Amino acid sequence: MAQENPRPAALDPVWDRIQDDAHAAVSAEPLIGGMVHATVLHHKSLESALAYRFAFKLSSSEMTGQLLREISEQAYGSDTSLGEAARADLVAIFERDPACHRLMQPLLFFKGFQAVQAYRIGHWLWEQGRTDLAYFIQARVSEIFGIDIHPNAVIGKGLMIDHAHSIVIGETAVVGDNVSMLHSVTLGGTGKEDDDRHPKIGDGVLIGAGAKVLGNIQVGNCSRIAAGSVVLQEVPPCKTVAGVPAKIVGEAGCDQPALSMDQILNGFVDT
Repeated sequence: MAQENPRPAALDPVWDRIQDDAHAAVSAEPLIGGMVHATVLHHKSLESALAYRFAFKLSSSEMTGQLLREISEQAYGSDTSLGEAARADLVAIFERDPACHRLMQPLLFFKGFQAVQAYRIGHWLWEQGRTDLAYFIQARVSEIFGIDIHPNAVIGKGLMIDHAHSIVIGETAVVGDNVSMLHSVTLGGTGKEDDDRHPKIGDGVLIGAGAKVLGNIQVGNCSRIAAGSVVLQEVPPCKTVAGVPAKIVGEAGCDQPALSMDQILNGFVDT
């Protein structure tokens, strides 16, 4: 009896592209060969590479890399949405960040991507009721990457954080799909409330550098928040807000501001 053909491996163009990038990088610069092999080429899947990177970056004398890798591998093995979100985040960075020339770069070099993937594991732990371990992950991400995302916050797919310095996302914040934000963004509260107190950011929103969005307010889909703004009131969909406190200054300028990354306030006159 003829042996049946083995089932073909699932197509994964993102992982295939990362491996191609890795081979090209080692050929161009052999001195990074050890790091690239350990992070990419020694792994059979993106999930395995992410688990390794998570453990390598966050390990300490308090929590060994082996333990962290076991935790992350359990998370990726239990919840396929973690890998799906990582792929969406990678593609978002590659398409929106002009400094990203290879899909491999965020995995190796971009702290925003690495911090968000660590948050996603912390969020998975939080949902499993393992809150103390989730808090530990939050603390290590803050120490290593300078990004503070509460593990209870809900973040959609396709997030791009450019430069990713001094990002704060509070406990009850919600961030939709395909959001772009720059450095020093805060999604925070306005006082000592302990209930639902943080912003709800819609899909496709662009948040400029240094913007602060405070309180349990809605920021509508495909809106745009100018750099340095302090947003204290609801933002309708497809609008641009700017100022301290922020006010509506016009339309968003395009259908998908988070994808275009256009931050110019054309025709805006401060009155």
